[in-house]
Amino acid sequence: MAPYTKPETVLKQAEGLVAVGQTHAALQSLTEMFASKRFRSTPLASLEPIMLRFIELSVELRKGRTAKEGLMQYKNIAQNTSVASIETVIKRFVQLADQKVAEAQEKANRAVALLDIDDLEASETPESILLGAVSGDQSRDRTDRALVTPWLKFLWESYRTALETLKNNARLEAIYQQIAMQAFKFCLKHVRKVEFRRLCETLRLHLANVAKYAHQAHSINLADPDTLQRHLDTRFAQLNAAAELELWQEAFRSVEDIHNLLTLAKKSPRPAMMANYYEKLARIFLTSGNLLFHAAAWARYFVIVRNTGGKTEEEMSALAGLVLLSALAVPIGAEDREAEEDAGKGRNSRLTSLLGLNKMPTRAGLLKDALSRNILKSSPLPIQTLYTLLETTFDPLSLCTLAAPPLQALAGTLEVGTSSPLTPPAESSYAPYVPLLHNVILARLVSQLSQVYSSVQISFVMELVTPLTASEVPESAEAFPNTSSSTKDPSAVEAFIMLSARRGELRVRLDHAAGTLDFSGDESPSSVLEGRVRSLAEALHASLVTIAPPANEMPGFEDVVAAAIEEREALTVRRALVARRRELLNELQTRQEREIAALKAEKSRREKEEEEKRVLEDIKKKERERMQREVESIRAAETRKLAEALKERGGVQIDMQDIDQLDTTKLLQLQVEQIDKEKRELTERLRIVSKRVDHWERALRREELPLLKKDFERQQEEDRKTHELRTKAALEAAKEHHAQELETKKRLLRMMDDYNAARSVFAGRRGEEYARRKEEARRKIEEEKAKRKKAVLKQRDEERKRKEEEERIRREEEDRLRQEEEERERAEQERIAAEAAARAEEERKAREKEEKIAAERAARLAEREKLEEQARKQREREEEAERRAAERAAQKQQERMSSSRPSPLGAARPVATANGEGGAWRSSRAAAPSPVEPPIRASGGYRPPGLRAGQEGSPSNTAPSSPALGGGAGGGWRARMAAKEAGPAPGSGRSTPEPAATPSPKVQDDDGFTPVVKASKGAWKPPHRR
Repeated sequence: MAPYTKPETVLKQAEGLVAVGQTHAALQSLTEMFASKRFRSTPLASLEPIMLRFIELSVELRKGRTAKEGLMQYKNIAQNTSVASIETVIKRFVQLADQKVAEAQEKANRAVALLDIDDLEASETPESILLGAVSGDQSRDRTDRALVTPWLKFLWESYRTALETLKNNARLEAIYQQIAMQAFKFCLKHVRKVEFRRLCETLRLHLANVAKYAHQAHSINLADPDTLQRHLDTRFAQLNAAAELELWQEAFRSVEDIHNLLTLAKKSPRPAMMANYYEKLARIFLTSGNLLFHAAAWARYFVIVRNTGGKTEEEMSALAGLVLLSALAVPIGAEDREAEEDAGKGRNSRLTSLLGLNKMPTRAGLLKDALSRNILKSSPLPIQTLYTLLETTFDPLSLCTLAAPPLQALAGTLEVGTSSPLTPPAESSYAPYVPLLHNVILARLVSQLSQVYSSVQISFVMELVTPLTASEVPESAEAFPNTSSSTKDPSAVEAFIMLSARRGELRVRLDHAAGTLDFSGDESPSSVLEGRVRSLAEALHASLVTIAPPANEMPGFEDVVAAAIEEREALTVRRALVARRRELLNELQTRQEREIAALKAEKSRREKEEEEKRVLEDIKKKERERMQREVESIRAAETRKLAEALKERGGVQIDMQDIDQLDTTKLLQLQVEQIDKEKRELTERLRIVSKRVDHWERALRREELPLLKKDFERQQEEDRKTHELRTKAALEAAKEHHAQELETKKRLLRMMDDYNAARSVFAGRRGEEYARRKEEARRKIEEEKAKRKKAVLKQRDEERKRKEEEERIRREEEDRLRQEEEERERAEQERIAAEAAARAEEERKAREKEEKIAAERAARLAEREKLEEQARKQREREEEAERRAAERAAQKQQERMSSSRPSPLGAARPVATANGEGGAWRSSRAAAPSPVEPPIRASGGYRPPGLRAGQEGSPSNTAPSSPALGGGAGGGWRARMAAKEAGPAPGSGRSTPEPAATPSPKVQDDDGFTPVVKASKGAWKPPHRR
């Protein structure tokens, strides 16, 4: 093993080798680095450029196996740290391979377009004629095989390598599904059916191994809705590709894969997805010839399309016709044959589960479901006619004649809509069903004839079937295998009848001698007569009920029927609403899940980007530090390592002491010379070996020639003897058969007279019957002519009356329109006048409103000024009251100070009482200040409103009363109340103060806001002191 080298050094060496044309050596040097033990510990930022260069070299040299080994090693390293790096490398690998294929195709086109032709008059050269005779291919095919095919093989290997690398890893699931989609497109573009089968098997094997690797880290969890949805999308793409490539077995396997995945889903899939599922399933059943399940698949498809909506009436009508026509085209008794073939196999139960049905479908059940869903009414008219002829009427003699016109319409150009996820493909026309309908009509014809006749002539049956020949379609339009039915060929009709008889569907016996079909079988005449009488009684009873319904019908029966029909329609509407709501809920849930997933992905992406940026910054920082340390020694180290590698390989003599005199270029030149020398020696050895092998092969051929001649002569003798024995046996068998045929002819000649007699009797009866029917037909024609004349005359009279009535109605309509026009003009004039009056009234109201608003604004301004004046006066009064309170406090302080001295007048002095009445005498002790009395604050203290009013408004309290006058007059609360009610005294110069706690009325400005009157700073008081 080569010594470990740093990744940057290996990449530089590889680039140097590529620069000198040694691409193989460069790839080998990169491959050797993957085998190193220290390869796993290398940072991904250094490995990714090396990996990309390794992929480019592998693609250029078409080394698929080498690329696969490198990708596996890189995936094991990077899957736990950087999934995005793996995706980048895989995408680059596939992209390069695809580019090489495109370049090869372009090169092949140029090579074919620029053929060197020596003789312009000659279309082909002798060499090209000889080469074409030997190979059998044209120049384009040879060019493609030489240039394009190798790269196509490599591109296919690249897809397989990518899928093998990314399989069974939940973190790589998205890129895995993307590569699978690209592989499907590759198979479709280049029509690679074999590769498509292998791709499907590979994907199926990977899905089967999910449970096997469930215990590993990053294993796939199919219980996750997102993972399951990605697998479903891939399987649907696989199904579409298989249908486009017409690989119906792979398409059926894809359908089974989808069904298995749908059973794991916790919520119902999208309707468009299920519609595509049933549409492809119908095409698969169509190709396999299973008409019963084909019709059931179309029925399921129709239910989804109708519940989904969004289609026009024409598209729904065409689709309904296709559903009903596929059910009618199912052979009678097909479910019995399917049950017999499926006995012990369980195939039908599997197909039933694929369709999501609880039991196996039947022809009668499909037709019944079509009627219950109103498909018959929505179908085109020709299909309705066919349903009536095949399922309701009983007219064997005119069945084919009446069925011919609708069959001709179906065999035309009627197609079912356009191709989309919710409509049948454009190639699913009605024409492929015509041969099947021929068989169904023929079976119904023979069955009805068996109920009427005991035996009929084969020629008579062919005459009845003749009208169907006009509706036959070419074989290219027949989409069903083994369903071609030619009504022109009597042998084909006889073969179909006998096949039905062998299956037990009909009791008929074919008599070629008499040229008849015998329907007697094992039925007794009494049972046949009983059936005829029963049918006649039922028909007569139905006719009697129609002509004269019974009078004693249940009352209200029609109302009950109408109510039941209405309830059924309402139930249908409710079902459609429930289905639509369920679909909307599913869409809403899906949208929410997608939004949550998008948010999670965005968050994860941002975190990943931040982590990558941080890692890159750290790496760049370390790289710069390392480069600064090793910038001087790296060149010498590389030179020494290269010299040691060359010396270890041998052949190049290098003196390690003089290594300083050599540089990298000289060492690479020595290495190139050594490699060229080894290559020449290898070429010479191979030439010698090939020459020896050539001589050995020539000797073997020379010894083999005599033995081959002897073996050829022996084989000729044995073939001659065998031919003689077979010829003799064939002659003897032919003679014996001829003798038996002659004996049979003699035995049958004895019956010829009886046959002629019976034939003449039958011919006479038929002639009389023909004459009678001809006379009846002539009489009916005359009656119809008379009825037609009478009807035509009546119709002409009605037409004349209708025209007169229309003319009268037209004149009345013109008069009415003229009167309406006049009334409209008059009403328009009145409306204009009313609008003018209304505008004038509105202008008047607007002016009044503006004047009112102006008056209100002026009143508000006046009120605001008044309030401001009141506030100013209130502030002045408060300031005056505070000033007086301060003076009184100072005066009382002086009085206390003077009262503390001995009074010369004695111990008692007059003091005014609290109620303002004078003349009351108190002791000097009572008048003395209390030691616990709180001091009176000069300003800002709380005072009761009565005290403030007495101090400010009462003259008796503003100054101390004289002792001689007994305290003055009036000063009680009654006097204060009377003074408040009477208002301020004239000429007093002061008005009675209002209570300070009375709030000012709120005044709104003209703009709707209430102005706030700001008081002075001295007037404001905190709430707890107000």
